[in-house]
Amino acid sequence: MKSNPKIFSELVLLLSFTLFSVGCAASSFQNFVTREKDKLMDGDKQLRFISFNIPNLHYVEDYLPFNVSNPWGLPDEFEIRDALTTIKHLGGKVTRMYVISVRKPEDTPDIIRHVEGPGKFNEEAFKALDKVLQVANEVGIRVIIPFVDNWRWWGGPYEYALFRGKEKDLFWSDSLLISDFKQTINFVINRKNTFTGVQYKDDKAIFAWETGNELEAPYSWTKEIAAYVKSLDQNHLLIEGRRSNSLVQDVVDDLNIDILSTHHYGDPKYSLGKIVENQKLAKGNKPYFIGEYGIIPTQDIRAITDTIINQDIAGGMLWSIRYRNKNGGFFHHYEYNNFASYRWPGFSSGDWYDEKTVLNMIREKAYQIDGLPVPSVPVPETPNLFDINDVSEISWQGSTGAQNYTLERKEEYAGDWEVIAKDYDDAKYSYRPLFSDETAQVGKRYFYRIKARNESGESGYSKIIGPVQVTFNKLVDEMADFNKVFQKDGDLQLLTYQDIRQAKEDRTRLAGKKNSYIIYKTPSQIDEIKIDVFFSKDTSKIEILSSTDLNSFQIVEANKTSYTSGKNDYGFFNPVSFTSNSLPAGSKYLKVVLSEGAQISRIEIKYNSNKDSI
Repeated sequence: MKSNPKIFSELVLLLSFTLFSVGCAASSFQNFVTREKDKLMDGDKQLRFISFNIPNLHYVEDYLPFNVSNPWGLPDEFEIRDALTTIKHLGGKVTRMYVISVRKPEDTPDIIRHVEGPGKFNEEAFKALDKVLQVANEVGIRVIIPFVDNWRWWGGPYEYALFRGKEKDLFWSDSLLISDFKQTINFVINRKNTFTGVQYKDDKAIFAWETGNELEAPYSWTKEIAAYVKSLDQNHLLIEGRRSNSLVQDVVDDLNIDILSTHHYGDPKYSLGKIVENQKLAKGNKPYFIGEYGIIPTQDIRAITDTIINQDIAGGMLWSIRYRNKNGGFFHHYEYNNFASYRWPGFSSGDWYDEKTVLNMIREKAYQIDGLPVPSVPVPETPNLFDINDVSEISWQGSTGAQNYTLERKEEYAGDWEVIAKDYDDAKYSYRPLFSDETAQVGKRYFYRIKARNESGESGYSKIIGPVQVTFNKLVDEMADFNKVFQKDGDLQLLTYQDIRQAKEDRTRLAGKKNSYIIYKTPSQIDEIKIDVFFSKDTSKIEILSSTDLNSFQIVEANKTSYTSGKNDYGFFNPVSFTSNSLPAGSKYLKVVLSEGAQISRIEIKYNSNKDSI
């Protein structure tokens, strides 16, 4: 057939446009962030911000189920989108993630790190960062990317030096170690996003690069690294990431450093003085922002935030936000000094560090810095209710900004739905099923659905799950109170923030002095038990006993399974599960006796089993 040149050229243009569209990410951004003297600019508009750090935006350090020994992992799109949409809800324009991780000598093979050796990089880890930038472009939040950490939590100078059998301090001066680090910088800046096809150096969602996090680096190292970054990327600004609460003249004068930043913790009066002093040095020269602050009382957070706004500082980022877990609930991270990471929009389980008040205040300030009124919080989207095999283990993926949920149940063939949980939040319990339906009747089949709610309204209902056959009852005690305990005696203490990091972020535990105890009663014979306990001492133990009549108790022989994490930076306690399905016939009472160093995490008591109903 004779070709038509006009049709052929139109097809070529159409194909080219299609390929271009596929290869380029949809983006909310028209401009790279630039600077004019001491102002950050988005096009012809000044850019100022109040926001939060999201340390685990691209890399999870807090995957801490009781029976999992590896806390490290990679976020999926749901988690990344919840994190960045949270910043959007809070009025933020930019967030700061933590660093590019480096393999540590004690890492087990199942631990993923970004940098596995000199010039050796983990593709799956960087794909998670690719996804962060894809979603950041879609949501409209820019991201600060620091290259390396000063500390050992995620690997840093010590690990780079160890790759070559050298001492940590040589990281700042040894030409081979500097060359190794430059390989990482080159890989990151020139990486092509696997989801968008855009090289990082061309991605407008990147707010700026940062030399590192709280580095104890001499200026000679900073000068060389800054020049190298600028030789690779002229699109993005560069932040100096030195560990100091004071600015220095060398960095102010360095033409390759675009943005000045300091971190402030501890005495708020001292911090305020240093911030004002730093702004005087930066004013007229370079933009200056507070990269980290917080872990102080709410009124002091307010004072520092007001100073950022009133002193015409470019911005500030509170430490820190954690997002929802794809398996239900939130990731949690205890800091120190009785403070923990924040979870949007704040929950009663965070009252001990004034979570809701701080979040609402920061949201107000995020709009105030632009002279804008605070808008209503968006209505939450529909949550995703997971499939249910056991009605005592119901979970769902929550909705960004949801304050609480309404869970409903309907008997098979019945017409009406009944509410079985109202004003129920997904932040109270960590890394475990969110809800146990203890009123479901054995032998019946039920459908379930859920909807989310906040101050602005309700979402639609989730998909309906079911019918679910109920074959047993289960008493589940999360150790938040004594409401499910039949009897107790001795010196017992409900724990929330105490030892929380060592107890894998479990905010509801029970501890007791030697021979203190709790007793549970069930309506029918106990068929099976599971008791999760943290042991802080090698000598710690519990005793498990059962009885038919509350008069004579017999020892229950239980299987023990330890989920120790081995050597780790956080000093996790030893998590041990005790299980038994062979209690003495007729047992309706379960007694658990504690000792020093034992902290009960969760108790499950299965009874009224009806195998014929399966």
